[in-house]
Amino acid sequence: MERQNDPTERQGQIRELTFKIARERIALHAAECDRSGNFPREAIRCLGEAGLPGLIISEAEGGAGEGRACFASVVQEIARACASTALIYTSHVVAAKAIEVGGSGLLKKKWLTAMMGCQSLGAFAVHEPDSGSNAGAITTRAIRDGDFYVVNGSKFFITSGGEADVYLVLVRTDPEKGPQGMSTLLIEKDTPGLSFGKPEDKMGLRSTSSREMFFSDCRVPVENLIGNEGEGLQIIGKSLVGWGFYGAAAISVGIAQAAVEASIRHAKERTIAGQPIGVHQAVQFMVSDMILGSESAEAYLHSSAAKADASPAAAALNGFKAKLFASEMAVEVTNKAIQVLGGHGYSREYRVERLFRDARGLTLHFKTSEWLRQDVAKAALGI
Repeated sequence: MERQNDPTERQGQIRELTFKIARERIALHAAECDRSGNFPREAIRCLGEAGLPGLIISEAEGGAGEGRACFASVVQEIARACASTALIYTSHVVAAKAIEVGGSGLLKKKWLTAMMGCQSLGAFAVHEPDSGSNAGAITTRAIRDGDFYVVNGSKFFITSGGEADVYLVLVRTDPEKGPQGMSTLLIEKDTPGLSFGKPEDKMGLRSTSSREMFFSDCRVPVENLIGNEGEGLQIIGKSLVGWGFYGAAAISVGIAQAAVEASIRHAKERTIAGQPIGVHQAVQFMVSDMILGSESAEAYLHSSAAKADASPAAAALNGFKAKLFASEMAVEVTNKAIQVLGGHGYSREYRVERLFRDARGLTLHFKTSEWLRQDVAKAALGI
């Protein structure tokens, strides 16, 4: 399948580099990582060696200074090879962006360079068992005690949980102030009082090491505050929503593209009664619908990303819409891919069943489709 033209030669080169790494280094181990649930450290190392984790970090801080459109194209290419690696990469890059935007000079000096080369891995910890996708319902507390915050509580379904070196954790520093009483803390993996549960045995995105995190009188230095006290939701909004949702949408687009490619190849190669199954109208209709769905999601993603780059104030709403449309479309496309492959599509020996499982997870990650529909409608209705 032809890839959408990039607006600049530099972005095109970055995308081609990512495509090469994904095809030659990441795709080879994706199926095994899915079967075993092993964390794809080698894949992450390859991305770090290419400098791709610094893609959206400003040039002043040593990054490439690219926008959401370029970021989406890179994540898309990684996801065509391995959606789990793409999700880990997205979480890591967005965590680094949050440190750049809200971290002190000391935190930037300590973490940014290492994160841009993947010598250190970052992740977000927002959701909790009793909050789900509603970040405003979190209960994890951080009480100021001199030069430290004492953190107690838990998080769950944390991508790269137990594998990342540093976590950006949304906490309540003042429970009396509601949303204005939330803050974001940078908590290092080896901090006393921080522990992890076992990896979740998930349906898809199996090598992302999703785990619970537990905080028991976890003492975090005050200088590890990202932004100011009470700005936790703004930090999450600018980074996880303002950037991460474009990554999530791009993962879905990459999955859909991989499903289209696999279906077309199978329709040409699989013969019944001496004829390739692609000669049958029923198969052609499914392939046609898959192509239109995949390309529509890609076009909408890149249009939304370009709008957000031009007007960052609109980044959240455009990200919501892009993520919603792409994730729902990826499920439809991968479902049809299984149908095109027939019994082979239902077998774990073939890739499309993994693509379907991964696509299904993206309707839940970051924010569920139901929450996103509410967000989009409320914005339109002015509620």
